Amino acid sequence: MIKPAALCLLAAFLITGSSCAIRPRLEVQRAASAGVKGRYSLILYGCTHFNDLRTLAILDREGDPYTIEPYVPDFDYRVIKNLPAQEALKRAESFAGGCNSDFMRSMLSVILTKDGAVAGYELMPLYWAYIYGESEVLNTYYFLQKNKIIAVIKLKHRVRLMKGSGFGERGGR
Repeated sequence: MIKPAALCLLAAFLITGSSCAIRPRLEVQRAASAGVKGRYSLILYGCTHFNDLRTLAILDREGDPYTIEPYVPDFDYRVIKNLPAQEALKRAESFAGGCNSDFMRSMLSVILTKDGAVAGYELMPLYWAYIYGESEVLNTYYFLQKNKIIAVIKLKHRVRLMKGSGFGERGGR
């Protein structure tokens, strides 16, 4: 038997939920740099201050029907267009490793569309786990909205708590 309060909640969700439909996340899988071919727009997010943990490089494949856009203010990222794959990777690696003194190495992942096509790659810096409690300090999510892939980038809650209230954090979404 469904309780009246739960029924009201469900009805409210169904009524309001239809205007802002929940979109499924795109799949992200670990990748090898040897598979990166073609030309890319390089999206460099973060690194706005020394030891900024919110640092990520995204390679957006050019010539496909999708563009990747971070869900952050425009001043938090920059884009370098039309780079060959190896140059984009080299610049991404330099960016990821050059912002935080606790950088250990980076991790490359492929961003796949609903039909399994490669939309791009993300290069995430990894840090020493004994400092932040884990090496991977960011959560990234990719959502398809028409021909735009929205990248949501968040510092993990546990890491944010370790850093203290607001220390090293920027406001934003």
